[in-house]
Amino acid sequence: MVALQVWERPVALEAELALTLNVLEASANSSPDHILDQPLHTLHHIHSKLQACVPAWPTAGPRPRGRLHHWLHRLQEAPKKESQDCLEASVMFNLFRLLTRDLKCVASGDQCV
Repeated sequence: MVALQVWERPVALEAELALTLNVLEASANSSPDHILDQPLHTLHHIHSKLQACVPAWPTAGPRPRGRLHHWLHRLQEAPKKESQDCLEASVMFNLFRLLTRDLKCVASGDQCV
C-alpha cells in the first residue's frame, strides 16, 4: 500500500483482507485440522471493524482512480489468474510482512504512518 493517499489505505486494506480471508478459508476447508480457525476468526473480526471505516462506493458516481484503482483491480483479478498455492503463498507473505513491519514499529518506539 505504499504511495496510496491516506484516505485510500483503508479501502485497499479492506480489499486485501477480503482476499486474504477468501484464500485462507479455501485452504482451511481443504484441511482436516482446524489450525486456521482462530486466525480466521480474528481476521473476520478485524475485517468487520475495517468495513465500518470504509465508505461504500456508490453504484453511480466517482470510482477509485489511479493507484487505488490499480491496486483494487489487481486484488480482484488475482483469484482468476493465480493458482490456489500461489495465492496462499502471497497471502502468508503479506501477513508476515505486515506483522514484521508492525512489530518493528512497536519495538523501535517510532510513530509509524
